[in-house]
Amino acid sequence: MTAHPLILAARRTAVAPRGGAFRALQADELAAPVIEALLADAGVDRTSVDHVIFGNALYGGGNPARLAALRAGLPDRVPALTLDTQCCSGLDAILLASHLVRSGAARCVIAGGMESYSRAPIRMHRPTTRNEEPVPYDRPAFAPFPERDPDLTAAAASLAAELEISRQAQADYAMRSHAKALAARKQAVNLAELVILPEAPLEQDAFARSLTQATALRAPVLAGDRRTGVSAATVAVEADAAAAVLVVEEGFTQDLTPSASRLVRTAILDGVSLGGPPEDAARVPIDAMRTLLSRLDKRPEDLGCLELMEAYAVQAMATVAALGWPEDRINRSGGALGRGHPIGASGAILAVRLVHELQREVEGAHGLCSIAAAGGLGSALALRR
Repeated sequence: MTAHPLILAARRTAVAPRGGAFRALQADELAAPVIEALLADAGVDRTSVDHVIFGNALYGGGNPARLAALRAGLPDRVPALTLDTQCCSGLDAILLASHLVRSGAARCVIAGGMESYSRAPIRMHRPTTRNEEPVPYDRPAFAPFPERDPDLTAAAASLAAELEISRQAQADYAMRSHAKALAARKQAVNLAELVILPEAPLEQDAFARSLTQATALRAPVLAGDRRTGVSAATVAVEADAAAAVLVVEEGFTQDLTPSASRLVRTAILDGVSLGGPPEDAARVPIDAMRTLLSRLDKRPEDLGCLELMEAYAVQAMATVAALGWPEDRINRSGGALGRGHPIGASGAILAVRLVHELQREVEGAHGLCSIAAAGGLGSALALRR
C-alpha cells in the first residue's frame, strides 16, 4: 500500500554571499540548526527520525549530512546520506525522501541541501609522477567528452544568442528579481522560513540590492558578445546557506501536538529527475516540468506559484518562455539572482520557498519548483497545500 508523503516543516538559513556573514561556518554548521528548527516546528522527537539526506556539491569527501545530523543531536542510530547532483542536489534529496516515505521504507525523513562556498576545499589534481606539481582546478568535469562539457557561463551565452535574448532583457529580468527580493524583505515575507544562527545572526538574504538598468548594463560581460552576452549582473553570485524539510508519512501526524503557527502540512504530489544533453543543461527542467504537469493534468495557469532557479537570467527566461508561465506567479519573493546560489542548497531553498508561498494560497492550491544542474540534469517537485 502506497504511503502519502507530507511536508510538516520547511526551514532555511538566510543566503549570504561567499565571504560574507557565514564565511567562518562549515556546511554542516549551517545545516544543524535547520534540522533542530524543523523538529521543534513539527513537535517531532529526535528519536522518531528514520533518515537524514542532504545534498552538497563542494565538499571534499566525508559525509557532511552525518556531521549535521550528529551536530543537531540526532541519535547515533539515525543514518545520514550526502548526495551530489550539483545544483539539483538539495531538491533531489527531498525527492529521495519522498520516495522512501512513499515506498514505506521510512516514516520520518529530514531532507535538504547545504553549501559553504566560503569554506569549500581548495581543489587540486594529484601529480602522476614525482617530477610534477599538483594542478589546481575550479570544477570537475560534468561530462566525459570535452566538446560536450562547456563552461556553464559560455553555455548560457550560447543559449542567449540562439534565442536572441538581449543583454538588456537579461538585465531587466535581474532587476525584477532584486526588486521582488527587496520588497519581500521590507514586508518581512520570509521570516517564517528563516533560522537565525547564533554565530552569525543574519536575519535576511544579504545580497539583494536596488539594481538599476544602467548599473546592470555596465557590469562586465563574462561570455558572449555585447548584444546577447551574459554579464556579472545576470549571473547568480556564489553563496552559503542550508535548507531542509521534514517529510513524513501521513499517518505519522496522528500523535503529534505541534505548534499551529509553524506547521505547514503540505502534500508532496509528485517529483521527477531527468537527464538531457550535458551541453544544454539549462533547458532540461523544461521537460521535467512538462512531465509533472502532464501527470497532474494541470496547465501553468492552474498553479498558484512557481519557484524557478535563476542561476542565469537567460536560463530562467528560456524556461518561462517555453512553458508560458504567468510571470506574476514566478519567484514572488525574488530568485537566486537577488539571493545568491549556494549550489547544493539551492534546490532545497526553492522547495522551502514554495512551501511557504503556498501557505499564502487557498487550501488545495498547487505549486511547483524546478532547477537545472551541470551535466544536463533537471529536477522538479509538485506540492499541494
